[in-house]
Amino acid sequence: MVERIESEPLSRVLKAASDPTRRAILTFLAQNGPQRVTVIAAQFDMSLNAISKHIKVLETAGLVSRRTEWREHLIEVDMAPLNRVEAWFAGLKSIWALRLDALDRHLQQKAADDDD
Repeated sequence: MVERIESEPLSRVLKAASDPTRRAILTFLAQNGPQRVTVIAAQFDMSLNAISKHIKVLETAGLVSRRTEWREHLIEVDMAPLNRVEAWFAGLKSIWALRLDALDRHLQQKAADDDD
């Protein structure tokens, strides 16, 4: 049986990661460490306001956090929420593994019955 995982946080993470721009922001932050919003925005051909909205979605999902150092706001990636996604996929994989094992047993039994 698959362990139940809170669906709302999982849905927020999946929704946030579903957008290619947000995935690119996460990749950029993972590769380069905490960055100012303006530095992140410079990587994309879109307005600062649009990037800020993408970052807000990532913040709501818990995938990034904002840290203030003096007057600078640094955006930092947080991969911990991806553990929910990983656990959800692991549950799906375990279901399929059980089903494939049952199919394998059935086919082996059928082959054995045909040999008799």
